[in-house]
Amino acid sequence: MAIAQSPVYQEVYYFWASAPSHEAIIAFRPSEAARDRLHKLLAANEENRLSAEEQAELDEFEQVEHFVRMLKLHTQQLIDQAGAH
Repeated sequence: MAIAQSPVYQEVYYFWASAPSHEAIIAFRPSEAARDRLHKLLAANEENRLSAEEQAELDEFEQVEHFVRMLKLHTQQLIDQAGAH
């Protein structure tokens, strides 16, 4: 099975593989390098200067962001449920 080589996916895979605590999941943020790359892609996108590869990379960022947001929401629900007991 092939493993995605995208740096943004790699960050999330390694983070998730580290068996993070609920608190660590809630606090997770991409690296500074990933955030810088995203800002560059977004700026290029605003100027309509993205190559097809860059557009695919930006799409990956959006997919990962959605996954992480959903993970955080579900994790917060688990924390809230545990606190209610």
